[in-house]
Amino acid sequence: VQLQASGGGLVEAGGSLRLSCAASGRTFAGYAWFRQAPGEELATVVAAISWSSGGTHYADSVKGRFTISRDNAKNTVYLQMNNLNTEDTGVYYCAVRREDDAEFRSWGQGTQVTVSS
Repeated sequence: VQLQASGGGLVEAGGSLRLSCAASGRTFAGYAWFRQAPGEELATVVAAISWSSGGTHYADSVKGRFTISRDNAKNTVYLQMNNLNTEDTGVYYCAVRREDDAEFRSWGQGTQVTVSS
């Protein structure tokens, strides 16, 4: 599994970024974005999407500001992040879940998002 994440950067509070995650080889049952905040050991889920149904899930902290979407033809998942605040700062990872697994076990490299006040 190869997951290529991109789109991170430095943005001022209130700004926007769009992250992309391109998967190679095959499609998966679910795709998700996780965030590892500075100083935190674990990454937490920010948003997830079901490839077949398009059903989505969001962490409470990003509802109404972030949108996860997919491009079937490109096997790519996006995370549109609007109205960013400093608490959104962290390393963002995309991950995938296979059809027979409830866990997101395959992760790509992270992309850094830094929101300045």
